[in-house]
Amino acid sequence: MDGLERLAAPFEWLVGTSGGASYALTRWVFLRALGVIYLVAFVSLWVQVRGLIGSGGILPAAQYLDTIRTYVGPERYRLVPTVFWAQASDPALWLACGLGTLAAVLLIVNVAPLLCLVTLWVLYLSLVSVGQDFLAYQWDVLLIEAGFLAVFLAPPQLLPGRTPGSPVSAIVLFLLWWLLFRLSFQSGLVKLTWGDPTWRQLTALDFHFYTQPLPTWTAWYAHRLPSVVKKSLVVMTFLLEIGVPLLMFGSRGMRFVACAGIVVMQVMILATGNYTFFNLLTIALALLLIDDAGWARVLPINLMQDLAVSQISSGSIGPALRALVAAVVLVVSGVRFWQNLSVRATVPPSVRRALGWVEPFRSINSYGLFRVMTTSRSEIIVEGSDDLRTWRAYEFAYKPGDVMRRPRFVEPHQPRLDWQMWFAALSRAEATPWFQAFLGRLLEGSPPVLGLLAQNPFPEHPPKYIRALRYDYRFTTVAGRRATGAWWSRTLVGSYSPVVSLP
Repeated sequence: MDGLERLAAPFEWLVGTSGGASYALTRWVFLRALGVIYLVAFVSLWVQVRGLIGSGGILPAAQYLDTIRTYVGPERYRLVPTVFWAQASDPALWLACGLGTLAAVLLIVNVAPLLCLVTLWVLYLSLVSVGQDFLAYQWDVLLIEAGFLAVFLAPPQLLPGRTPGSPVSAIVLFLLWWLLFRLSFQSGLVKLTWGDPTWRQLTALDFHFYTQPLPTWTAWYAHRLPSVVKKSLVVMTFLLEIGVPLLMFGSRGMRFVACAGIVVMQVMILATGNYTFFNLLTIALALLLIDDAGWARVLPINLMQDLAVSQISSGSIGPALRALVAAVVLVVSGVRFWQNLSVRATVPPSVRRALGWVEPFRSINSYGLFRVMTTSRSEIIVEGSDDLRTWRAYEFAYKPGDVMRRPRFVEPHQPRLDWQMWFAALSRAEATPWFQAFLGRLLEGSPPVLGLLAQNPFPEHPPKYIRALRYDYRFTTVAGRRATGAWWSRTLVGSYSPVVSLP
């Protein structure tokens, strides 16, 4: 047994391949699911990209790169890894989204999966790198990290069934399990370690359903659940996020329980909130816990035979490269895992510098969703006027505005401007530069930006003046909804942004 084989042995034991378990069907299922998620991500961004980061958008990517180019030397190519250094025009952004969509479709139908995964990782990383506030979500970096690891899992074939694929790497499979563990376990643990009283007192769900970024109509009903039920659901959340992931590295039966628990948790979130493709991606990662014997019960027999034959060939990406990737991922992710456990966790300066070097590639991340629960809901209502007396509101497509409009399901699509409006309401306008740029585009009447909204109250010409008001929103009571039909009640808090106009 050579050095690399000895290195792989512990991982083969951990994932069960040393005991005869195989994962060719598992890989096939995961890569198809990943292709669907990439497809959703690229198409969702494609219909918004001009309004968000195009030349007439809120935060133009070309201006962003020009600013960096002015102040940063060759190091900029590492700090902002993106293909858009060559060209960041609107056609270039559209082309990247289009190519990403095409590569995702090819991955789904199992054409050149390795090439498609490399293309998808490069393109999505490139878009996130120039997306600024609008592509700075945990599921964006989760997709990049999962996509990066999937490159080393993919078979080298060009056409389905034409070329034997490589054996499934136990090291890479373990890295994907480790990613799933970190995502789930950290999300549960930070709820306790960051000192938020609502999680410790089991009252977080008294606020969550109406304060989450884009509530659904089912959240209105969930908010009405008895307090004891909501406290029980908080306890279940801790169990599913902290306890269940520990089973991932146990026996085969324990892994199946872990998979089921993680899927149940994601379905619960899906049922009452709009969290884009995050839930689907987490479920896809959980499916990696099921081995071929499990999948053989539900997948067609001819598929099983084809994939079984493909196990005879060696991989195109060598064991040495996979071992190097594993070493880097385990060290960096381990340090970040430690940092995320507590606000007081520290690491030596040399380690921080090493982490900073790999940070721009967003392929080894830390996670921790809802570590602090928002206990009130502020909404920003943007209004325009021609005479400073009559004000007309801009209606967003998905975020709360009109109190009579029923909250909608929009997942897995992510309306990124609507999401950013939730974050803007958590801070002051002067601390939110993109919001000032957004108001400027409304005053200009930018078509790409107006296309991000549900309606334009000034269809003939842009308004002369724009202002933003802050309201406190709450779900209506049962009696209030029965009497008025409204889903929301709101109270004016005050001005969020003063009246502005173009020079």
